[in-house]
Amino acid sequence: MSVVVVVGAGPVGLTAALALARRGIEVTVLERGTALAAESRASTFHPPTLEMLETLGVLKPLLDRGIVASTFQYRDRGGDEIATLDLGVLAADTRYPFRVQCEQSKLTPILLDALPGTARVRFGHEVHGVSMDGDGVVVHTARGPVIGDWVIGADGAHSAVRHALNARFDGSTYPERFLVASVDEDLAAALPGLAPINYVFDPAEWLVLLRTPEHWRVLLPTPADTPEDAELARLPQRLTAVADLGRPWRLLHSSLYTVHQRVADRFRIGRALLAGDAAHVNNPLGGMGMNSGIHDAVGLAEALAAVFDGGPETVLDAAADRRRTVAVEHVQRTSHANWERLRGHDNDFREHLRTLAADPAAARAYLRRACLIDSLEPQP
Repeated sequence: MSVVVVVGAGPVGLTAALALARRGIEVTVLERGTALAAESRASTFHPPTLEMLETLGVLKPLLDRGIVASTFQYRDRGGDEIATLDLGVLAADTRYPFRVQCEQSKLTPILLDALPGTARVRFGHEVHGVSMDGDGVVVHTARGPVIGDWVIGADGAHSAVRHALNARFDGSTYPERFLVASVDEDLAAALPGLAPINYVFDPAEWLVLLRTPEHWRVLLPTPADTPEDAELARLPQRLTAVADLGRPWRLLHSSLYTVHQRVADRFRIGRALLAGDAAHVNNPLGGMGMNSGIHDAVGLAEALAAVFDGGPETVLDAAADRRRTVAVEHVQRTSHANWERLRGHDNDFREHLRTLAADPAAARAYLRRACLIDSLEPQP
Protein backbone atom coordinates (compact mmCIF):
# COMPACT_ATOMS: atom_id res chain seq x y z
CA MET A 1 0.00 0.00 0.00
CA SER A 2 1.23 3.51 -0.76
CA VAL A 3 2.53 5.43 2.25
CA VAL A 4 2.48 9.18 2.89
CA VAL A 5 4.67 10.65 5.62
CA VAL A 6 3.18 13.84 7.10
CA VAL A 7 5.56 16.00 9.11
CA GLY A 8 3.79 18.03 11.78
CA ALA A 9 0.80 17.15 14.00
CA GLY A 10 -0.84 20.57 13.99
CA PRO A 11 -4.24 21.28 12.44
CA VAL A 12 -2.81 21.23 8.90
CA GLY A 13 -0.83 18.02 9.21
CA LEU A 14 -3.58 16.13 11.02
CA THR A 15 -6.18 17.33 8.51
CA ALA A 16 -4.02 16.05 5.65
CA ALA A 17 -3.54 12.74 7.45
CA LEU A 18 -7.26 12.34 8.10
CA ALA A 19 -8.21 13.23 4.51
CA LEU A 20 -5.77 10.64 3.17
CA ALA A 21 -6.55 7.94 5.72
CA ARG A 22 -10.27 8.23 4.99
CA ARG A 23 -9.35 7.28 1.41
CA GLY A 24 -7.65 4.12 2.65
CA ILE A 25 -4.13 5.50 2.19
CA GLU A 26 -1.59 4.53 4.84
CA VAL A 27 -0.23 7.61 6.62
CA THR A 28 2.48 8.17 9.21
CA VAL A 29 2.52 11.53 11.04
CA LEU A 30 5.80 12.64 12.59
CA GLU A 31 5.66 15.22 15.39
CA ARG A 32 8.75 16.63 17.10
CA GLY A 33 6.89 17.31 20.35
CA THR A 34 6.06 14.64 22.88
CA ALA A 35 2.36 15.58 22.69
CA LEU A 36 0.02 17.85 20.77
CA ALA A 37 0.77 21.56 21.14
CA ALA A 38 -1.35 23.21 23.83
CA GLU A 39 -0.91 26.86 22.75
CA SER A 40 -4.03 28.74 21.64
CA ARG A 41 -2.56 30.19 18.42
CA ALA A 42 -5.24 30.53 15.72
CA SER A 43 -8.83 30.76 16.95
CA THR A 44 -11.14 31.58 14.01
CA PHE A 45 -12.71 29.02 11.65
CA HIS A 46 -14.24 30.35 8.43
CA PRO A 47 -17.34 28.87 6.69
CA PRO A 48 -15.55 26.81 4.00
CA THR A 49 -13.24 25.35 6.64
CA LEU A 50 -16.29 24.28 8.62
CA GLU A 51 -17.65 22.55 5.51
CA MET A 52 -14.37 20.67 5.02
CA LEU A 53 -14.32 19.59 8.65
CA GLU A 54 -17.91 18.40 8.29
CA THR A 55 -16.90 16.25 5.30
CA LEU A 56 -14.12 14.76 7.41
CA GLY A 57 -16.59 13.97 10.20
CA VAL A 58 -15.07 16.23 12.87
CA LEU A 59 -17.23 19.36 12.79
CA LYS A 60 -19.75 18.52 15.51
CA PRO A 61 -17.22 18.19 18.34
CA LEU A 62 -15.62 21.47 17.23
CA LEU A 63 -19.00 23.23 17.29
CA ASP A 64 -19.62 21.78 20.74
CA ARG A 65 -16.38 23.33 21.98
CA GLY A 66 -16.56 26.66 20.14
CA ILE A 67 -18.59 29.84 19.93
CA VAL A 68 -20.66 30.70 16.86
CA ALA A 69 -19.90 34.26 15.71
CA SER A 70 -22.58 35.46 13.30
CA THR A 71 -21.20 39.01 13.13
CA PHE A 72 -17.91 40.81 13.25
CA GLN A 73 -17.27 44.44 13.80
CA TYR A 74 -15.05 47.35 12.82
CA ARG A 75 -14.57 50.03 15.44
CA ASP A 76 -12.63 53.23 15.98
CA ARG A 77 -10.34 53.48 18.97
CA GLY A 78 -12.36 55.13 21.69
CA GLY A 79 -15.27 52.74 21.35
CA ASP A 80 -17.28 54.07 18.45
CA GLU A 81 -18.65 51.41 16.11
CA ILE A 82 -17.96 51.93 12.40
CA ALA A 83 -19.88 48.95 11.03
CA THR A 84 -21.08 45.49 12.01
CA LEU A 85 -21.18 42.91 9.23
CA ASP A 86 -23.63 40.03 9.42
CA LEU A 87 -22.37 36.76 7.96
CA GLY A 88 -25.98 35.69 7.50
CA VAL A 89 -25.80 37.27 4.03
CA LEU A 90 -23.71 34.21 3.05
CA ALA A 91 -26.63 31.81 3.57
CA ALA A 92 -26.87 31.16 -0.18
CA ASP A 93 -23.14 30.41 -0.37
CA THR A 94 -22.52 28.07 2.54
CA ARG A 95 -24.24 25.76 5.01
CA TYR A 96 -22.42 27.63 7.76
CA PRO A 97 -22.91 31.41 7.38
CA PHE A 98 -20.88 32.22 10.47
CA ARG A 99 -17.42 31.90 11.96
CA VAL A 100 -16.60 29.63 14.86
CA GLN A 101 -14.33 30.96 17.58
CA CYS A 102 -12.31 28.10 19.05
CA GLU A 103 -8.59 27.67 19.68
CA GLN A 104 -6.77 25.36 17.29
CA SER A 105 -5.55 23.39 20.32
CA LYS A 106 -9.13 22.15 20.69
CA LEU A 107 -9.27 20.95 17.09
CA THR A 108 -6.07 18.89 17.02
CA PRO A 109 -7.22 16.32 19.64
CA ILE A 110 -10.47 15.93 17.68
CA LEU A 111 -8.53 15.24 14.49
CA LEU A 112 -6.19 12.85 16.29
CA ASP A 113 -9.08 10.87 17.77
CA ALA A 114 -10.75 10.64 14.35
CA LEU A 115 -7.76 9.05 12.60
CA PRO A 116 -8.58 5.51 11.45
CA GLY A 117 -6.27 2.53 11.65
CA THR A 118 -4.58 3.43 8.36
CA ALA A 119 -2.89 6.36 10.14
CA ARG A 120 -0.45 6.44 13.02
CA VAL A 121 1.17 9.35 14.83
CA ARG A 122 4.71 9.17 16.17
CA PHE A 123 5.52 11.80 18.77
CA GLY A 124 9.08 12.75 19.66
CA HIS A 125 10.23 12.37 16.05
CA GLU A 126 12.15 15.52 15.20
CA VAL A 127 12.93 15.66 11.48
CA HIS A 128 16.53 16.41 10.48
CA GLY A 129 16.31 15.97 6.72
CA VAL A 130 14.55 14.54 3.69
CA SER A 131 15.99 12.66 0.73
CA MET A 132 14.15 11.30 -2.28
CA ASP A 133 14.43 9.61 -5.61
CA GLY A 134 11.97 8.65 -8.32
CA ASP A 135 10.52 5.83 -6.22
CA GLY A 136 10.06 7.31 -2.76
CA VAL A 137 11.26 9.46 0.12
CA VAL A 138 13.29 8.95 3.27
CA VAL A 139 12.52 11.26 6.17
CA HIS A 140 15.49 11.34 8.54
CA THR A 141 14.48 11.75 12.19
CA ALA A 142 16.17 11.75 15.57
CA ARG A 143 14.85 8.20 15.99
CA GLY A 144 15.92 6.89 12.62
CA PRO A 145 14.67 6.98 9.03
CA VAL A 146 11.02 6.78 8.02
CA ILE A 147 10.38 5.60 4.46
CA GLY A 148 7.38 6.52 2.32
CA ASP A 149 6.23 7.18 -1.21
CA TRP A 150 5.49 10.89 -0.58
CA VAL A 151 6.05 13.45 2.18
CA ILE A 152 3.87 16.40 3.17
CA GLY A 153 5.66 19.12 5.10
CA ALA A 154 3.17 20.69 7.50
CA ASP A 155 5.76 21.50 10.15
CA GLY A 156 5.32 25.23 10.49
CA ALA A 157 7.16 28.38 9.54
CA HIS A 158 10.57 26.90 10.43
CA SER A 159 9.79 23.76 8.41
CA ALA A 160 12.57 21.18 8.44
CA VAL A 161 11.08 19.69 5.27
CA ARG A 162 11.22 23.01 3.41
CA HIS A 163 14.81 23.60 4.57
CA ALA A 164 15.85 20.09 3.53
CA LEU A 165 14.49 20.72 0.04
CA ASN A 166 16.31 24.07 -0.24
CA ALA A 167 13.07 25.80 -1.15
CA ARG A 168 13.14 29.59 -1.12
CA PHE A 169 10.88 31.33 1.39
CA ASP A 170 10.81 34.86 0.09
CA GLY A 171 8.97 37.76 1.64
CA SER A 172 9.31 40.39 4.33
CA THR A 173 9.03 41.03 8.06
CA TYR A 174 6.58 43.53 9.54
CA PRO A 175 8.00 46.64 11.21
CA GLU A 176 6.29 45.80 14.49
CA ARG A 177 5.77 42.73 16.63
CA PHE A 178 2.34 41.46 17.67
CA LEU A 179 1.54 41.10 21.37
CA VAL A 180 -1.34 38.75 22.21
CA ALA A 181 -2.92 38.77 25.67
CA SER A 182 -5.53 36.30 26.90
CA VAL A 183 -7.68 37.84 29.63
CA ASP A 184 -10.33 36.62 32.04
CA GLU A 185 -12.66 39.58 31.58
CA ASP A 186 -16.15 40.23 30.22
CA LEU A 187 -15.20 42.75 27.56
CA ALA A 188 -18.72 42.80 26.15
CA ALA A 189 -19.84 44.33 29.45
CA ALA A 190 -16.94 46.78 29.53
CA LEU A 191 -17.45 47.82 25.88
CA PRO A 192 -21.20 47.71 25.16
CA GLY A 193 -22.16 46.51 21.70
CA LEU A 194 -18.93 44.55 21.22
CA ALA A 195 -19.15 41.69 18.70
CA PRO A 196 -17.29 38.37 19.16
CA ILE A 197 -14.69 39.55 16.57
CA ASN A 198 -13.58 43.22 16.50
CA TYR A 199 -11.03 45.13 14.43
CA VAL A 200 -10.25 48.49 16.03
CA PHE A 201 -8.76 51.24 13.84
CA ASP A 202 -6.16 53.65 15.17
CA PRO A 203 -2.95 54.98 13.55
CA ALA A 204 -1.12 55.08 16.90
CA GLU A 205 -2.26 51.77 18.37
CA TRP A 206 -4.76 49.63 16.48
CA LEU A 207 -5.97 46.43 18.12
CA VAL A 208 -8.06 43.31 17.66
CA LEU A 209 -10.49 41.91 20.25
CA LEU A 210 -11.52 38.26 19.86
CA ARG A 211 -13.85 36.15 21.95
CA THR A 212 -12.90 32.52 22.54
CA PRO A 213 -14.76 29.92 24.63
CA GLU A 214 -12.85 30.57 27.86
CA HIS A 215 -11.57 34.14 27.52
CA TRP A 216 -11.03 37.21 25.36
CA ARG A 217 -7.86 37.74 23.34
CA VAL A 218 -6.37 41.19 22.74
CA LEU A 219 -3.87 41.70 19.93
CA LEU A 220 -1.69 44.83 20.07
CA PRO A 221 1.10 46.12 17.82
CA THR A 222 4.44 46.50 19.60
CA PRO A 223 7.74 48.13 18.55
CA ALA A 224 10.17 45.78 16.88
CA ASP A 225 13.30 46.59 18.88
CA THR A 226 12.27 47.09 22.52
CA PRO A 227 13.11 44.55 25.25
CA GLU A 228 10.47 41.86 25.62
CA ASP A 229 10.43 42.17 29.43
CA ALA A 230 9.74 45.90 29.15
CA GLU A 231 6.84 45.34 26.77
CA LEU A 232 5.26 42.68 28.97
CA ALA A 233 5.71 44.97 31.99
CA ARG A 234 3.74 47.79 30.37
CA LEU A 235 0.98 45.50 29.11
CA PRO A 236 -1.33 46.19 32.10
CA GLN A 237 -1.35 49.92 31.31
CA ARG A 238 -2.04 49.22 27.64
CA LEU A 239 -5.00 47.02 28.56
CA THR A 240 -6.38 49.71 30.87
CA ALA A 241 -6.20 52.10 27.91
CA VAL A 242 -8.45 49.71 25.95
CA ALA A 243 -11.06 49.72 28.74
CA ASP A 244 -10.64 51.13 32.24
CA LEU A 245 -12.15 48.52 34.58
CA GLY A 246 -11.18 50.45 37.73
CA ARG A 247 -8.63 47.74 38.56
CA PRO A 248 -5.92 45.76 36.73
CA TRP A 249 -7.17 43.36 34.10
CA ARG A 250 -7.03 39.66 34.97
CA LEU A 251 -4.26 38.55 32.61
CA LEU A 252 -4.05 34.79 31.92
CA HIS A 253 -1.30 34.61 29.33
CA SER A 254 0.67 36.82 26.96
CA SER A 255 3.09 36.25 24.10
CA LEU A 256 5.09 38.53 21.83
CA TYR A 257 6.12 37.45 18.37
CA THR A 258 7.56 38.70 15.10
CA VAL A 259 5.27 38.55 12.07
CA HIS A 260 6.37 37.66 8.56
CA GLN A 261 4.77 37.62 5.12
CA ARG A 262 6.52 34.86 3.16
CA VAL A 263 5.77 32.16 0.60
CA ALA A 264 7.71 29.17 -0.71
CA ASP A 265 8.70 29.34 -4.36
CA ARG A 266 7.01 25.96 -4.96
CA PHE A 267 4.49 23.88 -3.00
CA ARG A 268 5.55 20.68 -4.79
CA ILE A 269 9.17 19.60 -5.07
CA GLY A 270 9.49 16.09 -6.48
CA ARG A 271 7.78 13.74 -4.06
CA ALA A 272 7.38 16.43 -1.40
CA LEU A 273 4.47 18.80 -0.82
CA LEU A 274 4.33 21.86 1.44
CA ALA A 275 1.21 23.02 3.26
CA GLY A 276 0.19 25.60 5.85
CA ASP A 277 2.91 27.68 7.51
CA ALA A 278 5.58 25.47 5.97
CA ALA A 279 4.45 26.85 2.60
CA HIS A 280 3.28 30.38 3.44
CA VAL A 281 3.01 32.70 6.44
CA ASN A 282 1.07 35.93 6.80
CA ASN A 283 -0.10 38.28 9.50
CA PRO A 284 -3.07 37.00 11.55
CA LEU A 285 -5.45 39.87 10.74
CA GLY A 286 -8.54 38.27 9.23
CA GLY A 287 -7.82 34.78 10.54
CA MET A 288 -6.58 33.37 7.22
CA GLY A 289 -3.43 31.46 8.16
CA MET A 290 -4.79 28.30 9.76
CA ASN A 291 -7.87 28.29 7.54
CA SER A 292 -5.91 28.49 4.29
CA GLY A 293 -3.52 25.87 5.67
CA ILE A 294 -6.42 23.47 6.25
CA HIS A 295 -7.56 24.23 2.70
CA ASP A 296 -4.02 23.38 1.50
CA ALA A 297 -4.20 20.08 3.36
CA VAL A 298 -7.56 19.07 1.89
CA GLY A 299 -6.72 20.19 -1.65
CA LEU A 300 -3.32 18.52 -1.76
CA ALA A 301 -4.63 15.34 -0.11
CA GLU A 302 -7.41 15.06 -2.68
CA ALA A 303 -4.94 15.51 -5.53
CA LEU A 304 -2.51 12.99 -4.03
CA ALA A 305 -5.33 10.48 -3.59
CA ALA A 306 -6.20 10.95 -7.27
CA VAL A 307 -2.60 10.09 -8.19
CA PHE A 308 -2.78 6.96 -6.02
CA ASP A 309 -5.94 6.04 -7.93
CA GLY A 310 -3.97 6.10 -11.18
CA GLY A 311 -4.38 9.72 -12.20
CA PRO A 312 -1.57 11.75 -13.75
CA GLU A 313 0.81 13.70 -11.52
CA THR A 314 -0.19 16.82 -13.42
CA VAL A 315 -3.26 16.85 -11.14
CA LEU A 316 -0.92 17.27 -8.19
CA ASP A 317 1.05 19.98 -9.97
CA ALA A 318 -2.15 21.90 -10.67
CA ALA A 319 -3.31 21.61 -7.04
CA ALA A 320 0.04 22.80 -5.70
CA ASP A 321 0.16 25.71 -8.14
CA ARG A 322 -3.40 26.68 -7.27
CA ARG A 323 -2.72 26.69 -3.53
CA ARG A 324 0.35 28.88 -4.05
CA THR A 325 -1.70 31.31 -6.15
CA VAL A 326 -4.29 31.50 -3.37
CA ALA A 327 -1.56 32.15 -0.79
CA VAL A 328 -0.07 35.02 -2.78
CA GLU A 329 -3.05 36.66 -4.46
CA HIS A 330 -5.72 36.08 -1.84
CA VAL A 331 -4.41 35.32 1.65
CA GLN A 332 -1.34 37.55 1.70
CA ARG A 333 -2.94 40.38 -0.24
CA THR A 334 -6.04 40.46 1.98
CA SER A 335 -4.24 40.09 5.31
CA HIS A 336 -1.75 42.83 4.39
CA ALA A 337 -4.58 45.15 3.33
CA ASN A 338 -6.22 44.51 6.71
CA TRP A 339 -3.02 45.62 8.46
CA GLU A 340 -2.70 48.77 6.38
CA ARG A 341 -6.29 49.81 7.02
CA LEU A 342 -6.20 49.22 10.77
CA ARG A 343 -3.21 51.51 11.20
CA GLY A 344 -4.35 54.29 8.86
CA HIS A 345 -6.71 57.24 8.51
CA ASP A 346 -8.64 55.84 5.54
CA ASN A 347 -11.98 57.62 5.96
CA ASP A 348 -13.09 56.38 2.54
CA PHE A 349 -12.75 52.80 3.76
CA ARG A 350 -14.75 53.63 6.86
CA GLU A 351 -17.54 54.94 4.64
CA HIS A 352 -17.23 51.84 2.47
CA LEU A 353 -17.74 49.65 5.54
CA ARG A 354 -20.86 51.60 6.52
CA THR A 355 -22.20 51.13 3.00
CA LEU A 356 -21.51 47.38 3.18
CA ALA A 357 -23.41 47.07 6.45
CA ALA A 358 -26.46 48.66 4.80
CA ASP A 359 -26.27 46.74 1.49
CA PRO A 360 -26.61 42.93 1.77
CA ALA A 361 -25.48 42.32 -1.82
CA ALA A 362 -22.31 44.37 -1.38
CA ALA A 363 -21.68 42.83 2.04
CA ARG A 364 -22.01 39.35 0.55
CA ALA A 365 -19.37 40.09 -2.11
CA TYR A 366 -17.01 41.50 0.52
CA LEU A 367 -17.55 38.64 2.98
CA ARG A 368 -17.07 35.95 0.33
CA ARG A 369 -13.49 37.16 0.02
CA ALA A 370 -12.96 37.88 3.72
CA CYS A 371 -14.15 34.37 4.60
CA LEU A 372 -12.08 32.63 1.88
CA ILE A 373 -15.09 31.39 -0.10
CA ASP A 374 -13.90 33.08 -3.30
CA SER A 375 -10.45 31.54 -2.91
CA LEU A 376 -11.94 28.08 -3.49
CA GLU A 377 -13.94 28.90 -6.60
CA PRO A 378 -12.90 26.99 -9.76
CA GLN A 379 -10.68 29.06 -12.01
CA PRO A 380 -11.80 29.87 -15.57
